[in-house]
Amino acid sequence: MRKFIQFVVIFFIIGGIYPFVAPTTGYAASKMPAFDLEDVMTGESITSKMFKGKSLLVIFFATWCPPCIQEIPDLIKLQNQYSTNGFSVVAFSVDQEKKVVQKLVERKEINYPVMMADDAVTRDFGGVYGIPTSFLISKSGTVLKKYSGYVPRSVLVKDLEQIIN
Repeated sequence: MRKFIQFVVIFFIIGGIYPFVAPTTGYAASKMPAFDLEDVMTGESITSKMFKGKSLLVIFFATWCPPCIQEIPDLIKLQNQYSTNGFSVVAFSVDQEKKVVQKLVERKEINYPVMMADDAVTRDFGGVYGIPTSFLISKSGTVLKKYSGYVPRSVLVKDLEQIIN
């Protein structure tokens, strides 16, 4: 009986700790959710249908998030490097004020679509509980990976080249 109790205690300790030390891939929707939001710069409608047949890197970010800002130059480079291969970066800001996001887009010369995230889009992507959070999406619209936190450009390039080629 004592060995059984030890097993149960160890099982619950490991089971209780594992979610906190496991890789942060997390739950993501299996298919890219539909969305229809305004481009922060033009006010034009951007829909998920506009990206049909493209590989995407969908980013949830905020202007006050240092790792998010750190990623922007790499995202611009990825957009430049792979846009001719049917790829696009798509960004959703979780900021409260659109004007702050517009200033960032202008200052950093962001070359990919940026929209203001709403509750539905964050929920439909499987919940965005921290930023930056990114999703790699195949040309068929399948969510392949969820990245939590800053992702080095080398990792993104490696993953992108696997799905683009």
